[in-house]
Amino acid sequence: MSEREEGQLFDEVTIEVQAGAGGNGATAFRREKFVPRGGPSGGSGGRGGDVIVAVAPRLNTLVGFRRSKHFEAGRGAHGSGKDQNGAHGEDVIVRVPPGTIVRDADTREVLGDLIEPAQQMIVAQGGRGGRGNAAFANSTHRAPHFSEKGEKGQQRRLRLELKLIADIGIIGKPNAGKSTFLASVTAARPKIADYPFTTLTPNLGVAEIDERAFVLADIPGLIEGAHEGAGLGARFLRHIERTRLLVHLLDGSEENPLDAFDAINHELAEFSPALATKPQVVGFNKMDVPDAQANLPKVRRELAKREIEVFPISAATGEGVRELLRRAVQFLNTLPAPAVMSEEEMMPVFRAEPNENAFAISREDETRKRGQVIHIYRVRGKKVERIIAMTNWEQDEGAARAHRVLQAMGVNDALRAAGIQEGDTVQIGDTELEWSEGVNR
Repeated sequence: MSEREEGQLFDEVTIEVQAGAGGNGATAFRREKFVPRGGPSGGSGGRGGDVIVAVAPRLNTLVGFRRSKHFEAGRGAHGSGKDQNGAHGEDVIVRVPPGTIVRDADTREVLGDLIEPAQQMIVAQGGRGGRGNAAFANSTHRAPHFSEKGEKGQQRRLRLELKLIADIGIIGKPNAGKSTFLASVTAARPKIADYPFTTLTPNLGVAEIDERAFVLADIPGLIEGAHEGAGLGARFLRHIERTRLLVHLLDGSEENPLDAFDAINHELAEFSPALATKPQVVGFNKMDVPDAQANLPKVRRELAKREIEVFPISAATGEGVRELLRRAVQFLNTLPAPAVMSEEEMMPVFRAEPNENAFAISREDETRKRGQVIHIYRVRGKKVERIIAMTNWEQDEGAARAHRVLQAMGVNDALRAAGIQEGDTVQIGDTELEWSEGVNR
């Protein structure tokens, strides 16, 4: 993969996360020398690990997801005899840069906007541990011979989108000198060369002027049509949205720097009207070149008509750079903090079920079995699917309990009302059951 291709891919990425399954509960009984009829002692399984997305302040790109796009938390340990419960599964932490927006990849809904250094969110919850037979013992059933299987962990696809968090965004056409400017005022060392789109991923640096520190982002070069995606522009424009101030660098050696200035501002306005209103400080770069010196008076006159101040600089020699930064800091001190998505704009990661006991039944298909037409009924519902998935069908008592629970929930009566007949198939989650009136009463 070329460097250009890499730059296109990793300010947005889709990942898959799988929370850990819960451990199985144990079926066991005490076997002690002087207790011939020991009671149930099967411990419960441990809860599965969660998948957590957390901010890592030192990261500023999503390039680390180039090879790692699947994250799976640990399974809970199984319960065992002597009332020993299984350990919880290990959580998995997915580290992202500040400014990462987390979306559900399938619905496109925003789940979180991660900005603060210590911010984190659970995006997939581990499954419950199955209960051991000791948990089912009561005054009427002293020796249950069944236990539960662990619940599956949640699985989902996430879309990560990075919007850099910086006080100042450095914008301009390719070769305006943005990377050179950033390198001259910060400790950042971006790749610099003399051809368009040298910078294919944004670079961050911290500068200080008059004891005031601030973060700058070198936004890759913009061209006409950027708001429509030309030259990766739409994706790079997104990084400017969180910045509070723009330093607009012009290549003073160009034949007509004003055309470049107007073209970039047109792209900002087309992408987002809010971007067009962000305050700008204009740096007229390459003053170490004679052509730039000749162009400066005209550019100053024209931008003065628009009440825009121009700072002549040379990023290569450092000329005028401190004056430009000092003016930028004056602006920053008057500007509000960057906007963050409100909770109203985000969907909850885990939506509350209005009625966990609710279920729905549909007849989906039919087939022939031993010359008889067999209908397939699917039962959907959070609780009913969880019960069936956690039932150990190899244990007769466990299967009998599941049937009792379905009867108590009203599932059996609802299936009868839907027209189910002897021998028809019932699908609940990944489990298929054969309907028999003798079993389901």
